Amino acid sequence: MLTNIVLSRVNRLLSVAATGVLLTVASASAQDLHTNLISVDALKQALGDENLLVLDASPTRLYLEAHIPGAHSVSFTEEESVSQGVNLSYGGGVDYFTDQVDALVPFQEAAPDIVQDLFQQWGVGADKKVVVYDQGGSFFASRLFYSLYYHGFPVEQLQILDGGLSKWQAEGFEVTREIPDAPARGSFEIGELRAESKVGVEEFLTASGDRENNILIEALGPDWHFGAALNYNRRGHIPFAKMVPTPEFFNEDKTFKSPEQIRALAELVGVRPEQAIYTHCGGGIAGSLAFFALKFLGGYEDVKHFPESQLGWLRDARELPYWTYDAPYILRESEWVQWWAGQRTRTLGSIHVSVVDIRPEDEYGRRHLPFALNIPATAFAESTDAELAAKLGSSGVNPKHEAVIVSANGIDKDAALAYVRLEALGQKDISIFTDTVEAWVAKGFPVRDTPTLVAEKASRHDLAIPPVAYEAAARDGVIAGALTAPSGNFPRVILASGETLPASLDDGDAKVVHVPYTKLLDNGVPRPANEIWDILSEAGVPRFAEIVTVADDAGEAAIGYVILKLMGYPGISTALANAESSGT
Repeated sequence: MLTNIVLSRVNRLLSVAATGVLLTVASASAQDLHTNLISVDALKQALGDENLLVLDASPTRLYLEAHIPGAHSVSFTEEESVSQGVNLSYGGGVDYFTDQVDALVPFQEAAPDIVQDLFQQWGVGADKKVVVYDQGGSFFASRLFYSLYYHGFPVEQLQILDGGLSKWQAEGFEVTREIPDAPARGSFEIGELRAESKVGVEEFLTASGDRENNILIEALGPDWHFGAALNYNRRGHIPFAKMVPTPEFFNEDKTFKSPEQIRALAELVGVRPEQAIYTHCGGGIAGSLAFFALKFLGGYEDVKHFPESQLGWLRDARELPYWTYDAPYILRESEWVQWWAGQRTRTLGSIHVSVVDIRPEDEYGRRHLPFALNIPATAFAESTDAELAAKLGSSGVNPKHEAVIVSANGIDKDAALAYVRLEALGQKDISIFTDTVEAWVAKGFPVRDTPTLVAEKASRHDLAIPPVAYEAAARDGVIAGALTAPSGNFPRVILASGETLPASLDDGDAKVVHVPYTKLLDNGVPRPANEIWDILSEAGVPRFAEIVTVADDAGEAAIGYVILKLMGYPGISTALANAESSGT
C-alpha cells in the first residue's frame, strides 16, 4: 500500500512548496534593532570623538595590510607575530591575554589582573565607547567582545562594527597602514565577572546530557564536524552538538543577519527560548560569534560560552566521547544488542529494549536473536497507524522502550520504512541493527528457532514479554503529507533518494536533488560521515532547509530520511504516508 503512493502526493507538495521557496527576508539595519552593533556610516561620523576607542581584533598580518585610521591592534606587533617562519597571531586579543602557564589548553584568559592591565594598555576606560572590528564575516571581533563582556565592561558602551573592514571599504571609506601612537592608558578596572556567561568542561558535560533543558551550538564547519579533518587528536565533534558554522550568521556583504533570521536559524536546529544555549567551537574563538549573535542579536537570554571548547573536552582524562555522525545511536551492533536486549540484562529485571525482527515469518522461524519479536515488514508497509499500533502492542513492543529493528541486511528499504513508521507513531527511541543474523552467529552469540513468548508475566522475573497498550504521542513533521506550507525562512528541497527519479516528477519551482540511497550505504551500513556530507553537499542538498525525501518506492524515500537523521539535518520529513496512516 505504501510502495507506490509517493507520486500521488509529490505534485501537491511541490505546489505548496512553490509558494514558500526561500524568501530572502529584507534585512533591516541591525543598528536599528540592537545597540551592540554599529554601522560603518555611524562609525565614520564618530571618528575623532575623544570618548571613542576603536580596536582592531584581526590577526597581525591583516591589521598591517589595512585598518581603519586610528584603530589600535590587540594582536602581536609585527616583530612578535612570526617565529621561525610560523605565524603566531590568532587575533581576537588572545595573542596577549592567553594564559600560557596554568591553562591546560590554548586561548584561555589569564588572571583578571593581567587582563585588566592589557585592557588599560589598549586604552579601555570606563568612560569610553569601545568599537571592535575584524575583516567582517569573521569571529575575531566577537572573541574580544566576549572577553570585555565577561570581565564586566559596560555592555551598553560596547559595539561590534557591522560588516567589519570589508563593509567599511565597500562603502569607499579610507583605510591605512599607518600604526597610530599608543592610546592613553585606560582606567577600566575589572570588578565582578559575568561568571554566568562562561562554563568549563564539567558544566558543559552535564548540559550535554540534558537535552530537554540545554542545547549545544557548535560554530565550526563540516570538515571539523564530520571528521574529514584531523584538527586535534580525534576526528569529529562533541556529542549532541548542533553544527551552525559562523558564515550562517552573516549576509553576503558580511553584515549580520537580522534578529528574525537568526532566531529562525536557531529554531530550525532545535533551540527553544526556555533552554540554556551553550556555544563552543575548537578553541573558543569561533564559538564567541555564535554567543554574540544568539544573545545580543537573537535575543536569547540564557546563552553561555565554553571557551575551552573541543580542546578542553579532548584534553579531559576521562576520554570523553567524540562523534562523527550526529546521531550514531541510530546504529546498533551485535555487542550492544546482546547485552542491552539479552538474557543477562533481562534476568536483572531492567530491560528497556524491544528487538523488532521485520524479516518474513519463515526466516524469523529458522533463527532469530533471543527475545526478538517478529513483526514482518508488510505490517509497516500496509497498515494504518491504528492497525500498526495494535500489532506492535499485542506483539510486546513497548513504546516507552528503544525499538531495535532487525532486517535482512542493516539499513535496507524495509528497515528504513519501519524506522519512519515507528518514529511517526511516537516510539521513544528507535535504532537499526547494522549487523546481520549471520554476523551475530559468527560472533558466537546464540540464536533461537522458536517464537519469543509474549504473555503476561507469571512472576516478577518471568522472562516472558508482556503485551502492552501501544499508546504514544504521535510526532508531527515526520510524514511530509502532514506538513503545512513551508515557513518561508528556508527553501523547500525535494530529495529524490530512489535509484531513479520518480517517474512523473514535476519539479515546479521547488529545488529537486537526486541522490540515490545506494551512494550513501555500503552493504546496509552508512558510509563514513564525511563521505556522506561530501556526496550530499556536492549534489546540492543544503543543510539548512526544509527537506522532503521522495521516491517511487516508499522504502527508498525512507532510507534518505534515515540517513539525513543520522547526519543531523534539522528540517527533514519524508513523503511516504498514505491517507490513512498520515491522518489526512
